[in-house]
Amino acid sequence: MIKPFNKNNYLELKVEKMTTTLELETNIKQLAIIGDKCPLIGISNYEKMSVSIWLFEHITTLVNHKEKARFTEKTSRSLIRVGQGVALAVEKFVTVGQTIAAENMEISDDMCEACEEARMAGSTIQRLTMIVPSKGNKTVTEKTAMVRSARQLLSAITRVLLLADKVIVKQLLVSKDKVLNALNDLDKVTSFTDFVNYFSKFGNDMVELAHLTGDRQNDLKSEKHRAQMGAARAILERSTSMLLPSCKTCLRHPDCGTAKRNRDCVFKQMRQALNMIHFIVTDGGCSQMNGHSSPITNGDSGIGLDNVHPSASKALKDLEEAVELTRVTGVSGQSCEKIHSALDSVIETAQDFTDSAYTSHDNREKIVQSCDQLRSDLQTVFEKSSSQNQNDLLSTQEAETAVLRTITSVNGLKKQLQETAMDQASELFKANEDHDLLKCLKLGGINGNVKKVDELSVKFEEHREQLEEVCKLFRHIATTEPLVITAEHNEYVLRNIGEMVLLAAKTLAEYSNSKIARENLENFAEAWESQINDLSVLVKEVNDFCQGRMDKPVYLSLPRPGKHGTSMRGPRPIKLDAEEQAKIAKLGLEMKLITSEMDAETDKWEEPDNDIVKRAKNMSSMAFSMYLFTRGEGPLKTTQDLFVQAEYFSEEGYKLYKICQEFVDRVPVCAHRDELLSYLEKIPPSCQQLHSTLKISTVGKAATFSKVDGAIQETKNLMNVIAKVVTTSFICATKYSIDYRRSPGGTRRWRTSYENRSSSDSESMHSSTQSDGLNRSSSSNRQFSSNNSLEKES
Repeated sequence: MIKPFNKNNYLELKVEKMTTTLELETNIKQLAIIGDKCPLIGISNYEKMSVSIWLFEHITTLVNHKEKARFTEKTSRSLIRVGQGVALAVEKFVTVGQTIAAENMEISDDMCEACEEARMAGSTIQRLTMIVPSKGNKTVTEKTAMVRSARQLLSAITRVLLLADKVIVKQLLVSKDKVLNALNDLDKVTSFTDFVNYFSKFGNDMVELAHLTGDRQNDLKSEKHRAQMGAARAILERSTSMLLPSCKTCLRHPDCGTAKRNRDCVFKQMRQALNMIHFIVTDGGCSQMNGHSSPITNGDSGIGLDNVHPSASKALKDLEEAVELTRVTGVSGQSCEKIHSALDSVIETAQDFTDSAYTSHDNREKIVQSCDQLRSDLQTVFEKSSSQNQNDLLSTQEAETAVLRTITSVNGLKKQLQETAMDQASELFKANEDHDLLKCLKLGGINGNVKKVDELSVKFEEHREQLEEVCKLFRHIATTEPLVITAEHNEYVLRNIGEMVLLAAKTLAEYSNSKIARENLENFAEAWESQINDLSVLVKEVNDFCQGRMDKPVYLSLPRPGKHGTSMRGPRPIKLDAEEQAKIAKLGLEMKLITSEMDAETDKWEEPDNDIVKRAKNMSSMAFSMYLFTRGEGPLKTTQDLFVQAEYFSEEGYKLYKICQEFVDRVPVCAHRDELLSYLEKIPPSCQQLHSTLKISTVGKAATFSKVDGAIQETKNLMNVIAKVVTTSFICATKYSIDYRRSPGGTRRWRTSYENRSSSDSESMHSSTQSDGLNRSSSSNRQFSSNNSLEKES
């Protein structure tokens, strides 16, 4: 007997199936998002994606399959394969989770429990796929069991990902604390030898932190959080290059107050950036300062972690949405209060434009008129909405017209604010006062003219305030959170670097003959000019967004790639993706830290004009220009420029090897000599490997990026060996009193205290001025470290 069809039961069952399937798919998508946010240690992005795809596609297939009436042998085999694939993917996932548990005892129990739950759920799903469904209600039962197992699997894997994320966060915080401790050690040093040792340790810790924070930044899904992390990393990266000269200046002139304040500013900026990284990683709401918790504001970090001061763009958007809502809800007491609150916020943010000393009178008048017009139009909206019920059709049309007129006024005010900000930026960049001010400050410091430097400091501070004002206005008109954060970051960095430039100039004016003080000022001046370039990029990006010519923000914290391609048609710009940019940025930072270490080592030589120091400094200059290429800066504009620079770098390595071989022949047999020989043996293979990498022909973006990556990696490796050679050579020269001189004919002479010094005084004091191409580096004008850093000055 056929049972009567019950429509209500059928609809309930259908709705239940749709709800269950939709809920399951939503949970799987959420799992994929969590997997991206909480990367497992040891699992690549491809493996994470594979697990998510298996779960999303195949479990959904298994759940939906049970609705089908027909069931063939082919279908059965397909289901078995799918079940086996799910179980295999889960097993692979669980294996890595158990490895993490074994290496981290604090989460071992919870991780093992979650892994076991995931394995059991995967096994259950595999077992259910091997069951042949029968007629009757058993299909519904099997579907329910499949859904239950899938939910159990999702829950277990989510726990594994969250536990693994705790490990990642812990690693990053431990690395951050290591850098902070290294900074504290550097802050306490009183001798240059101790500084070199601590700076080397600091460099290693910084590289590790750069890797971890770079990976974390790429994993973050929130555009705001990525921009915040990028800003913190940019502060650390730029401060690292300023740390070396500022500390050297303070050590060379310990009684100079401005030199100490200059160095302390760098330390303070780096500590604040480390606090920001801690804040972002832990997603906290406050930071421990002075023994108690306090909110981190824009003035503390420049990374925009608070929302105390809304931007004009956001205030106008909130007002527009509130007015739009009156079309549906009308003007009630609650909506009226909301509109008044939004209007007050708009007027408050607009006052930053009218109160600015650099806003023209014409723009100020237009802003005031636009605000008055907006108030008048809003009052019309309130009046028309309140009288809407008296005459239904007419009042509705009048209310709609009032709303449209108000929205037009909002857009007009927004456009006027954008024009005001752009006018200020255009006038500022058109004047181009930075170059002249910096040049005059350098000249005044070199001449020891303290009064002139003080006069220029007043002008420079006024110029800096104008730049900060531009950053503030562009923060107001920025339409996305990343751009708002970038504007705040620029304002913060310009304020700090501006102060440090003036302190460096005053130090040089006090010690006008100090080459270290001069180098220090040049370093901060270049940091200032680089930040001005970043500001100009921000201005262009914000303007493009306001004009609707840009779809996605470009993070200034990530390296801006050069041009790629080596075809006969000429190089063509190709944008690297985030992963490629991060990889190049890491290598570049590693290379920069090695160059800093190299400069510190060469500065210890009492005779900076010998060939070992000259070659090493030239190679350091070349490596630094290659680092600048990873940031999209410096003299190397294309990948071909980079490859040519790397080829010169390899040639310099061979020349340094020959010079050091002559030197090692004069070193007595000892442990240091053996160590130096072991390092020297690594130079020719490293040069050959770099040369082989440069000979590879490339076609296309992928091949070009691979060659760039290889060239920078091999350059970094060779630079690391050279740094060890210079260090060991200095130890040998100091311990055994080995002195380098040249004969009048240009022949090198290595003399030790054990030799009979029979040469004439004129010959021993002769120093050849011949040069054999040491200035082939395209970045020879960029001297990262002076030749004479801590020598006694007359």
